[in-house]
Order: sequence, then C-alpha cells, then structure tokens
Amino acid sequence: MKIEVDLGKCQDHGQCVYAAPDLFALDDAGRLTLRQRTTGVYTADVDDANAEELHEAADVCPLQAITVHE
Repeated sequence: MKIEVDLGKCQDHGQCVYAAPDLFALDDAGRLTLRQRTTGVYTADVDDANAEELHEAADVCPLQAITVHE
C-alpha cells in the first residue's frame, strides 16, 4: 500500500496525526514531518497492518491532501 500527501494542499491541520499517530507526526514548528519528499509530494510505502489508520487519516484530512493507493 502506498500513501501520497500533496504538500501543496497540506495546511498542517494535524488531523492525520490524531487519526494515525503511528504514521504521521508534526515537528516542533507544527509542520508535517516527512520521510521522503519528491516535488512537493510525500510518498511512503505503508504496511497493510496500518491500513485502517491510513484510510481514517485520508478521510479526516480537511483539504483531502492524502491519497491512498492499494
């Protein structure tokens, strides 16, 4: 499973952090912390065991900046 976060849309509201704290975090400045960045899009492979949290995070994102690819 792969996740993409469009950093151009993301406004660091942090709803994904509350929905999936094992997958998302905010840094000390309140910005979404990222493992891998490519042209304004954060991508990561996510273990299927975290699928429920991942889908919840995508659903609660107020700007719909999170896309899940199965």
